[in-house]
Amino acid sequence: MSTPGQALQVRFETMTESHLDAVTALEQQAHPHPWQKRHFVDCLASAYEAQLLMAGDNLLGYFVAMKGVDEVHLLNITVAPPYQRQGWARIMLDALVLWSSGQGAQWLWLEARHSNTRAIHIYQAHGFRHVGVRRQYYPATSGQREDAVVMSLPLHATPSQEPSP
Repeated sequence: MSTPGQALQVRFETMTESHLDAVTALEQQAHPHPWQKRHFVDCLASAYEAQLLMAGDNLLGYFVAMKGVDEVHLLNITVAPPYQRQGWARIMLDALVLWSSGQGAQWLWLEARHSNTRAIHIYQAHGFRHVGVRRQYYPATSGQREDAVVMSLPLHATPSQEPSP
């Protein structure tokens, strides 16, 4: 972790299977209902965009996204707990927007837990709009389910283009 006033030298690195133990460990620390290693293995096997945000040998965070015909769907974005609230999620979102635009995507889509107001605020500040709800989408405590807020960001869209929920 950096000390106050010390700038971190960060870089993006493509996620590979050799990173999966560290990624899975971070996932377990950061989420009450984390992805399992097999989820990341499946994403890599499907050639989804998977990037790590690194500072030296420290894993600050990562994202996984799936490209469609004219859209990209953010599947997972995670910042290591010691690095949260420092702007790293916004940096990863910026990188994802640039990559998505370069792929010709018109829209960037995501779901967020209804209770994850901090993430929803970050997405809204980034220009994402709430366009729908997926009922009982996420697992919750005691076998319950939690709704997901569906959000989208137009990339190359004109103001007349609206997402269809």
